[in-house]
This record gives sequence, C-alpha cells and structure tokens, in this order.
Amino acid sequence: MLQRLMPRSDDFFSDFEAQAAAVVEGVVLLKGLLDDFTDVPAKCQAIKDVEHRADDITHRAFERLHTQFITPFDRSEIHRLLSRIDDVLDLADAAAERLGLYDIDTVLPESRELAAVLVEQSRKMEEAVKGLRNMKKDPRTILAACQEMNKLENQADTLTRKTMAKLFKRGNDPLTVMKWKEIIDLLEDATDRAEDVANVIEGVVLEHA
Repeated sequence: MLQRLMPRSDDFFSDFEAQAAAVVEGVVLLKGLLDDFTDVPAKCQAIKDVEHRADDITHRAFERLHTQFITPFDRSEIHRLLSRIDDVLDLADAAAERLGLYDIDTVLPESRELAAVLVEQSRKMEEAVKGLRNMKKDPRTILAACQEMNKLENQADTLTRKTMAKLFKRGNDPLTVMKWKEIIDLLEDATDRAEDVANVIEGVVLEHA
C-alpha cells in the first residue's frame, strides 16, 4: 500500500533513453569511420567522447539506484539493463580504439556489414527502451523490437563466422588476421550485449506490462 501511495520517478526511464540515444550516436559514428576510413584519430576521439558522456549517464543512474526508495521495477533488473546498454557502447568504442591503434590501412569490407547490423540493432534497442516508459499501453511494440534485436544478433553471428572464414582463407599475413579477428570479435560482442538488453527488456515487459 505504501508503495502505491508514493510517487514513482521517471528519472530511470530518462536514463535508459539517454543511454540508448548515446549508443545509437556512437555506433553510427563507428559505421561512418569504417565507411570512410580517413581522419581516423579525430573520428575515434568523437566516439570516445560519446562513450565518456554515456558513462556519466550510467554512473549517475547507478547512484540514483542506491538512493531512491521507489523504482519503476526491480532494482536488479534496472542495474542489469543499465549495465548491458553501457556494454554495447563500450565494445563499439573498443573496436574503434583498435582501428586507431593498429595502423590499419585497408578496412575489411565485412566489418562494414557487421557495423551496419549493429546500427540497425541499436536503433531497435532505442525503440524498445523508449517504450518502457509506457509499457502497459503498448507492450507488443516493445516485444516486437526485442524480437528484431534477437534476429539481428543471429544475423551478426552468421556474418561473423563467414567473415572469419574469409579472413583466414585470403592469405593475409598473421598480424593482419590477428588485428581484424579482435576487431570483428568486439563488434560481434557488441551485438551480443544488445541481445542481452532485449532479453532484459522482454523480462521486464512480460512481468510488469
């Protein structure tokens, strides 16, 4: 009864939305870097700046989680959702950082395809996150976005396997193979974390909507 009488803050929903928007911004910048591999240090720094801004959002949300009595849903779910959204951008930033550090001359074409999948998946994630604020009104739209995120992760898995097979078959020198394997793995890991976001959101909607 006490919980029903006390007002609920929308601050966490604003945090989720700000995080998701930053993820989209960051992965779009990453895709732009791969599409036009020029002025690399400046483009990598732009992605890093977005990642730092997103970290600030996440840290403030974690602080609020420890001080706010009433939360829109279970604290562990909020913590997991904040963490997984943050992970997506962290991994995208890590991939960009490697692109800047490893003296790469030519972009692997398949990396652009994988980044495009991540961009699409991140936009679906933002759509699902925005729906949480009013999840009781339209849970089906949120769940549909989550299902699409899962499909895109499967697509990324297939693309990653094909990419690695081509990379090893092309006769590239071992150092080039090692560099690109790490970058591709980071991009694929980012799509995995986005799928984790979808799974958390699905659980929240099915329990609370």
